[in-house]
Amino acid sequence: MATGYAELLRARHAVRLLVGTLVGRLPNATAPLAIVLFTRAEGGSYTLAGVLSAVYGLSNAVGQPLLGRAVDLWGQPRVMLPAALLSGLGTAVFALAGIDPLPLAWAAMAVAGFFTPPLEGGLRALWPSVLKAPDRVHAAYALDAVAQEVMFTAGPLAVTVLVAVWNEAAALPAINALGVLGALSVVVSPPSRRWRSAPREAHWLGALRSGGLLCLLGAFFFVGLALGSIAVAAVAYADGHGDGMISSYLLSALGAGALVGGVVYGGRVWAGEPETRLRVLVAALAAGYLPLVLVPAPAAMTALTGVAGVFLAPALACAFVVVDRHAPAGTVTEAFSWLVTAFGVGAAAGTAVVGPVIEHGGTAAGFGVAGAGGLAALLVLLATRRVLAAPPAPLPGAPLDRVETDHGGSVGAGSGTGRQA
Repeated sequence: MATGYAELLRARHAVRLLVGTLVGRLPNATAPLAIVLFTRAEGGSYTLAGVLSAVYGLSNAVGQPLLGRAVDLWGQPRVMLPAALLSGLGTAVFALAGIDPLPLAWAAMAVAGFFTPPLEGGLRALWPSVLKAPDRVHAAYALDAVAQEVMFTAGPLAVTVLVAVWNEAAALPAINALGVLGALSVVVSPPSRRWRSAPREAHWLGALRSGGLLCLLGAFFFVGLALGSIAVAAVAYADGHGDGMISSYLLSALGAGALVGGVVYGGRVWAGEPETRLRVLVAALAAGYLPLVLVPAPAAMTALTGVAGVFLAPALACAFVVVDRHAPAGTVTEAFSWLVTAFGVGAAAGTAVVGPVIEHGGTAAGFGVAGAGGLAALLVLLATRRVLAAPPAPLPGAPLDRVETDHGGSVGAGSGTGRQA
């Protein structure tokens, strides 16, 4: 297993692209915490901090697929670097002006969120041309999912350290400066500069004209809802036990489970269709969420959350493969960005829904939202299995030399090496 990952990372440009993408996405991973800390330091209320974070998050959800479409049309350097600079500028204005005047703060957060570059989708579009073999691409998707868990764990810690060393106002532009450097590292690399999307049909729906992609978006909205609800329910559980640190134990266990699951999943080649495998993985994910309603003592609850996290990274990695198979030709970056958006909007919905549920039904009911989200995701995949099970026929404008592989993935002009210049 370790040998497989080492071989993957030895591929030319692989480490640079992975690290650059993760560093470039630090602003997005740290924004919720950094915005709240800065707003509070400026004398703003938690309500205002939540509103500003929501403005950032909603703008980001709108901007990702639109910027992804722009990348497919005009290439990565022309879109991602200017977007990173504009996003950093929005954050800098917020850090300098503070929360007064308030309309300026809202506008700054909207700009910062909307122009966050779609580095996540961009990296997945680059992997086939960098790694060539489909099984290595699938392993890279799993490694990418694992690396995200590390980033979303280390990112908030980096914000805390910067606040302790400097202050809240310095943390925001510092993190965004790192993000610009990460994006720069990616877009000046030879794979990013050479990459071109496959020819595409001009269509206002873009990637959304794929029925298979719409099925995935519906399912992963509910996966995101489940994950967002767990974050809030964990805090309620900790409050009920009189120790705020317990929530960090639960969420760390959830992340550790995802790390283990992603490493194991990416360490082997899987036979069969990825669409079928995705249903199995989401079923296992839902099964892992359901026991959380038992809310046992903290030690047992930590173990349960660790188990609940095991299938998250594998499900995401498998979903990336399915997206690549079903995305219309020339829309792969946009398609991956839509998945990011659906997951993020679902997580936001989960945090919004679970609060009233906990107030009326208690902590167990809050974790029940996670179980319900997992089951809803599975039901979406089961109800749409005909759309996802059928081999994706080339859509109008798709290249004709797309070939299937015996690893359940695909490589060809529509999804990999054909996008090279």
